[in-house]
Amino acid sequence: MSHPPLTPAELRAAVDKLPRARLAHLPTPLEEVPRFAAKIGGGVRVFVKRDDCTGLLLGGNKARHNEFLLGDAVDQGCDLVVWGAGVQSNNCRQTAAGCAKLGLECRLYLSRAHHRTEPQGNLLLDYLVGAHVEFTDDAIGPELNALLAAKADEFRAAGRTPYFWHPPRVVPLSSVSYALCVAEIAEQLAARGVTPDALYVSSAGATGAGVALGKALLGWDCKARLICPMHWPWHIPTRMAEDANAAAARLGLPHRLTAADIDADESHVAPGYGHPSPGGREALKVLATTEAILLDHVYSAKALAALIADVRAGKYRPGSALVFIHTGGVPAIFAEPHAVLPEA
Repeated sequence: MSHPPLTPAELRAAVDKLPRARLAHLPTPLEEVPRFAAKIGGGVRVFVKRDDCTGLLLGGNKARHNEFLLGDAVDQGCDLVVWGAGVQSNNCRQTAAGCAKLGLECRLYLSRAHHRTEPQGNLLLDYLVGAHVEFTDDAIGPELNALLAAKADEFRAAGRTPYFWHPPRVVPLSSVSYALCVAEIAEQLAARGVTPDALYVSSAGATGAGVALGKALLGWDCKARLICPMHWPWHIPTRMAEDANAAAARLGLPHRLTAADIDADESHVAPGYGHPSPGGREALKVLATTEAILLDHVYSAKALAALIADVRAGKYRPGSALVFIHTGGVPAIFAEPHAVLPEA
């Protein structure tokens, strides 16, 4: 059953019912990039939603997430955050920063994978804001999630009140933040008299679920292209629809999505999670040299590569308006310059 679309103001009013810690610099700019658009051809207009400018230790999409996650932690009286991902995790960097601002202890458990553990890039910033870091060989996903739950149990047994990466709770809350981001985009486009033909974002989880939900709540019929930076051991569209629906339920809204409503594209993951692709390297270079906007090399660059590929394949008529949501992550490039610069 379809439900009447919301206005951005109505969506914002629903979100305002949730606990929230104001951590991000919002609204972020929406910047048209005409030199980039001319370079890729197709006669399209391209706008970049500058969520690399959210603040909270050099910006990124997790600043929005953490307004609701750490707001939830404070609301529950937690004194400790138990978090984890990869060594060069943007998520962990911004979570550590949010903890520092709110006076919460932050314990990070970082999966080594193929990364080195010298204090560079995001990892350096984790240390600088006071996070306690431990490394693990547990793989990102269910294995690392189990470790975080076990560590949270240990702290709880010791008398602490931990908040930890518990997907059924934290992913829908994170998704709320990107439904709200879509409302921001809607207002910024309306002020310019522009109707979007597509949204692009790097996500296989909460951010993408929120974008898909926001699009549905506002009644937009444009595409929401969710470019996955990784493969998960579950059906991504189904899980993202479930997370979007849980977010809508938290907001007291009746709107619901199905897997068929989720355009999750896994075709740009290669050569693998955390590894740059030729298309991503090209996207990074083109945006940097035409607009002086930096991407990270394994998330946002692959999403912009998908936008470029779709434009070159003739999927949009001239004059179409495409919005690329820049999820940040730039500190990672300083840890891996050899992966960012073109081969000599």
